[in-house]
Amino acid sequence: MTAPVSETALAHEDPLFASLPGDIDVSFEFFPPKSEAMAQTLRNSVEALAPLGPRFVSVTYGAGGSTRERTHAEVVRIQNEAGIPAAAHLTCVAATRDEVDDVARHYWEAGVRHIVALRGDPPTGETRYSQHPGGYANAADLIGGLRRIADFEISVAAYPEVHPDSPHAEADLANLKAKFDAGATRAITQYIFDPECFFRFREQAEAAGLGGEIVPGIMPVMSFAAVQRMSGLCGTAIPEWMAGLFEGLDERPEARQLVSATIAAELCRRLYAGGVRQFHFYTLNRAELSYAICHMLGLRPKGLQ
Repeated sequence: MTAPVSETALAHEDPLFASLPGDIDVSFEFFPPKSEAMAQTLRNSVEALAPLGPRFVSVTYGAGGSTRERTHAEVVRIQNEAGIPAAAHLTCVAATRDEVDDVARHYWEAGVRHIVALRGDPPTGETRYSQHPGGYANAADLIGGLRRIADFEISVAAYPEVHPDSPHAEADLANLKAKFDAGATRAITQYIFDPECFFRFREQAEAAGLGGEIVPGIMPVMSFAAVQRMSGLCGTAIPEWMAGLFEGLDERPEARQLVSATIAAELCRRLYAGGVRQFHFYTLNRAELSYAICHMLGLRPKGLQ
């Protein structure tokens, strides 16, 4: 493992970001649109990010699997029309094993070879996850089912700050190990704002015997209030200093974008200094911030490198 570089030494040796060679791999996450206008925004974002040559782009489910059909439609469209490897989120929620298996087979038949296998959030109105009658118990169980269907590439979720349903970090790591043991290809973390949090988690995962790839999740902040709400649900810690940086920017979206891109790019630079070369961006269906961050990390459209 490459040790993190001293921030002071890095700042003195080169201007920030000036020497980064773009030797990174990226992936982007989108959510299925609810209207034709939102669908056009998604298509524009995919088109804008495609020249960066992402390893894959993924499309999420809504809570409780509520957007299953729209997720399927967008994944297949991206796979067939945008020419980018597309990954479909698939959960255990609100479906039997046979129903989930049928969805997976349809993806394979449509040429989709990558699944993001998740336990999933409880359906609307429920506060705790419970196994659907006749359904998969959890993500590791789902991965086993997918492996019986076809040779999918399978990504899973990881939680550097511990999943809200886990009793402690050791149980959370054991759950992640079970997912790798069942056949997961890589783990993508919940979004983080502290690079040291990721480095600690990576070390803990290695010590626990997890040999799979772990990719940090990066979410450029579109709305600080929204991030506060989401972080309260998923357990991501927000550094105290972030509130001060976004203060007074609610009515200044352009300035807010500049601040957001700077924060996320600096997070990525520190992760890069610690040896990270794969990044997963939660785009919220907007390309500009993710594109700018990738540019600052040295990534250029494939035809211009």
